[in-house]
Amino acid sequence: MRELLILSVGPHACEMADLVTQINAVEPTWDLLGFLVPDTQAALGGSRPVGAFAVVGTYADLHQYPQAHLGWAFGCGFPGFPAERVATLVAPSAFVASTATIGRGCVIYPNCFIGHNTRLGDRVFVLAGSVINHDVVIEEDVTIATHVAIAGSVHVEAGCYLGQSSTVRQLQRIGAGSLLGMGAVVVADVPAHAVMVGNPARQLRQNTPR
Repeated sequence: MRELLILSVGPHACEMADLVTQINAVEPTWDLLGFLVPDTQAALGGSRPVGAFAVVGTYADLHQYPQAHLGWAFGCGFPGFPAERVATLVAPSAFVASTATIGRGCVIYPNCFIGHNTRLGDRVFVLAGSVINHDVVIEEDVTIATHVAIAGSVHVEAGCYLGQSSTVRQLQRIGAGSLLGMGAVVVADVPAHAVMVGNPARQLRQNTPR
C-alpha cells in the first residue's frame, strides 16, 4: 500500500477520499493518511475529522511525509509539488480503453468513459458520468464537469473548464483557458480564453483570469 495525502478539504477532496475507499475495495492500493491544507488558518488549529479522515497539517508539513503520494483536488490550486509524487485516481466503475493514456494527477470519477487512443494530460479532473470518446486529446489542468460529452478527435487545450452537460462535436478544438457554460453545444472551434454559452455555443465574453 502506498501512502497518500489529499490536498485541500473541499467537497471534491472529500469525494476523493471516498473514491480511494472504492479503489481499495477492489484492490488495496492506497494508505490514505488524511488531508493537507494550504495554511494554518485553513487547518483550524490542528487535526480535525473530515468524514473518516482528518486534516493532518498544511502544505508546509509535507516534509514530514517523504514517502506520501499527493492527491490533487480540483479547486485547490497546484503549488508545484514534485510531479512524480502526484497520484492518479480512477474510479473502478469508469471505463478506460486499453489504448488510452492518462497523465499524472488525473482524477476520474465514477461511470466515466475514456475511449480508444484518448490522451489526458496532467491534472485533468473528470466528474461523474462524462464521456470522452476516441482520439481525444486533453491537455493539462482541464476540468470536465458532470455529464460532459466530447465526441471523437476533439482537442482541448490547457486550462479549460467544460461545464456540466456541455457537448463538443467531433473534430473541434477548444482553445486554452476557455470556459464552456453549462449545457453549451460546441459545433465549431473555440478561440483561446473564450466563454461559450448556448446551443449552438456562441462567445459571451473573454475568460479573464482573476
